[in-house]
Amino acid sequence: MAKVNKGTTIGEALKINPNAEAILKGFGMGCVHCPMSQMETLEEAAAVHGVDVNLMVEKLNENLK
Repeated sequence: MAKVNKGTTIGEALKINPNAEAILKGFGMGCVHCPMSQMETLEEAAAVHGVDVNLMVEKLNENLK
């Protein structure tokens, strides 16, 4: 199974992890389906929202097989 990393876009993360929307919203990212999310990487989004990208990536990869 694919895993996410800092360079993964939000759109890709939503495809990789079925729980990504809830996880990202838990980090304060409410607009996970906006057009920008298809191009914005997790690292870029984390910087804008003041979030620890490494923790976010870790959470997105938990329970993936």
